[in-house]
Amino acid sequence: MKRDYNRRGFLKNLSMATGGVLAGGMLAQSASAAYVERIRREILEGKTYGANDKINLALIGAGGMGSADTNTALKVPGVKLVAVCDLYDGRLNDAKTKWGKDLFTTKHYKDILNRSDVDAVIIGTPDHWHKQISVDAMAAGKHVYCEKPMVHGVDEGPAVIAAQQKYNKVFQVGSQGLASLGNEKARELLKDGAIGKLNYAEGFWARRAPVEVWQYPIPEDASEQTVDWETFVSNTTHRPFDKMRFFRWRNYRDYGTAMAGDLFVHLFSSLHFITNSVGPDHIYATGGLRYWNDGREVPDVLIGTFDYPERTAHPGFNLSLRCNFVDGTSGTTYLRLIGSEGAMDVEWDRVTLRRNKSFDSHDPFMEAQLAKAGKSQETRKKMLPPESFVFQAEEGYKGAHYDHFNNFFTAIRNNGTVVEDAVFGYRAAAPALLCNDSYYSHKPIQWDPVNMKTIG
Repeated sequence: MKRDYNRRGFLKNLSMATGGVLAGGMLAQSASAAYVERIRREILEGKTYGANDKINLALIGAGGMGSADTNTALKVPGVKLVAVCDLYDGRLNDAKTKWGKDLFTTKHYKDILNRSDVDAVIIGTPDHWHKQISVDAMAAGKHVYCEKPMVHGVDEGPAVIAAQQKYNKVFQVGSQGLASLGNEKARELLKDGAIGKLNYAEGFWARRAPVEVWQYPIPEDASEQTVDWETFVSNTTHRPFDKMRFFRWRNYRDYGTAMAGDLFVHLFSSLHFITNSVGPDHIYATGGLRYWNDGREVPDVLIGTFDYPERTAHPGFNLSLRCNFVDGTSGTTYLRLIGSEGAMDVEWDRVTLRRNKSFDSHDPFMEAQLAKAGKSQETRKKMLPPESFVFQAEEGYKGAHYDHFNNFFTAIRNNGTVVEDAVFGYRAAAPALLCNDSYYSHKPIQWDPVNMKTIG
């Protein structure tokens, strides 16, 4: 059945949900099914977990993101960190300082997988190790939370999907904003016709500070004695020890996935969740290295364009993504969906809905009033709806990152599902990785998002 993208149903539901009450430009949140389910989960969080419900966690890759993941994971009740793996001595020492001197630490990830007391692992390694450690971990009976992007190359995705299906373990990709209140509300609004028929979406990341653009600090003691360089490069091109490549790995193609794999993938994940899309079929990227001439092999300005064909779940639309590491304003990030009757900006804890201020002939309230007044009143000035609505998370919201981990651990405890399994994660990663391929080849790329393979 063809979708009705008109706002008639949206306005009717909106008036019922809010009783017509607006305060300070803030719109009361309707009691959606997702909202009720979230309240139920938060009530359950207050319970005490028995020994059989507790989850023993291990971290593989204790750099910045792996450590941030672990700190968030430990806020979820009933989760305990028992082991940490990293290739740099300094991070292993820091782990004991941060999380306990009795923590088991190692430089060999298989030592973690061989432990019977580990239920789940966080994989926070550089991208070129995601696929192999994910597959090995599931084969060892561990549940996996793998940082985005799920894989380093498009050809690696099927192996991770096959492993999840074969070993039947919970596998969550760490696009940490995906399970957020903002994405849930945006998905609900789009389905209800709040912006009419979707035709275009755009996303943008702007950064400028050195650490934000991957000029990470390098420890003074970095050397072949403190870093297991041989393991680091054992699955890629072998090179002599290079502390820049080890600690600033995102800047190099052998280990990282550039702006698209680090940042575009978040926008793909959110967009696909909101629209229920499987992905684009046409990808093209351009850009360049405009400022950070520090030896990096990847661009610092990137623009990607994507065609999303019409599907049962959504109309055809276009997507434009931009990333700028030389932006003097710095710090700007957004995802915007634009439709025939409005637009919405989506953040992890907020959704701003903007609509055309002109009179909507399908507004049920105005239709009824005009019918009563008769034709003589057709030129009378109208009551216009607000130009924008802001849906804001309540005070005390624990955040999108927490939500994503809570979803992961709840699935483990209840033998349930996650929002970003291997298939979803691959469909978000693939167009991002193909952005890089398009950039370096200077050619557009055709992608089959249903069967998850390149064409031609």
